[in-house]
Order: sequence, then C-alpha cells, then structure tokens
Amino acid sequence: MKILYVYAHPEPKSFNGALKDTALVALKDKGHEVKLSDLYAMKFDPVLKASDFPERKNLEVFNPFLEAIKASKTGAFAPDIREEMEKVKWADLLIFQFPIYFTSMPAIMKGWIDRVLAPGFGFNPVTNSAYDTGLFKGKSTMLVTTTGAPKEMYSEEGAHGDLNKHLEAITHCIFEYMGMKVLPSFIVYEASSMKRERGTEELEKYRQRIFEL
Repeated sequence: MKILYVYAHPEPKSFNGALKDTALVALKDKGHEVKLSDLYAMKFDPVLKASDFPERKNLEVFNPFLEAIKASKTGAFAPDIREEMEKVKWADLLIFQFPIYFTSMPAIMKGWIDRVLAPGFGFNPVTNSAYDTGLFKGKSTMLVTTTGAPKEMYSEEGAHGDLNKHLEAITHCIFEYMGMKVLPSFIVYEASSMKRERGTEELEKYRQRIFEL
C-alpha cells in the first residue's frame, strides 16, 4: 500500500516524534511504500494567498474558491502545493498525526488542508463531487493524535466533551466530504505528563495498530 504520512509537531524529540518514528519503521517493515510530509521540518507555509495561483483568472478580486477550481483543471498551483498534491494522488492511505490544540489540529496542518486539498482537487461542489462522489473516493485516511488532558476530560460527561465528536469536524466534514473512507482514530490521552512505562506501552499499541492496516 502507498501511504502518505502528514505530520505536525514542532519538537522532533517529543512523544509525537516517537509515535511518528514508530509508525514509519512499522510501515516499512510491513512492506508499505511511505512518503512523509513533516510540516514543521519543511517550514510549510499554511497561509492561503493569491500567489498560490500563478495564473489567476481575476486579478482585481481574489476569490480563492474560484481560483482553485480553475487551477485544478490546469495544475497552475504554486510549486509547494503541486508537490504535496502529487503525494496525495500517489497515496492509497493518508495518515494525519498531530497534537490536539483547542480540540482540533495545529494551524500548520489546517493550512496544509486548506492549500493542498483544494476545491477542484479533492471535492467540487460545482459538479456535486462530494461525499459518495468525492474526488478522493477509493482512498482512506486515519487520524493519530495526542492530548494534554486526561481521557476523562474528553468523555461524553467531561468538561471538553467527547473528543471523537470534536474530530468529526475533520473526519466527516473534510475527509468523508472528499469521498475518503475514515479509519478509527488512534488517540493517546495525557501524553505530555505520562510516565516512561506508559509511553512505551502506547508506542507498542500504535505499532500493533500500524501492523493491522
């Protein structure tokens, strides 16, 4: 299987870094082909802007949606976007790993989604290409994430509410919208304060989960 691993954490020595490294080794051990987009290491620019579209249709008023629809027909995106789009086209499975920031993903990853999974590329409301007819139908995706707060805080009765419901804003409204099959998320709670023994256990759980893909 061809797998694109999109990773967002600023510290390579973090537990998130260990999760990512564990996954990359396990995926290759299982014979998968893997490409990594390490967004912080790449210094990926998350800001959607007019220069993302070198052949703009309307130079007077910048309409990102319409420019993306046009660019998707010709491939006229900025080079960094085109490079990531090629990885997405290549992949059968996309794994997104990130720490939870305010019940969602870090801005750098949201910016990757905004710029790379553009209208006309992953979905197209103009042609009703969404959900069952999404342009990424046949691809799968999976979220891997960590929290600082304990699991109880992210339960149905907890102060933050059920984390899986928060993640539906990503899994359903982005990935299923584009036609992708969403695999169950892998979540490590209270990652920033857990002891070494538990960290080792969580890494092994993740390794086993990767082997099951």
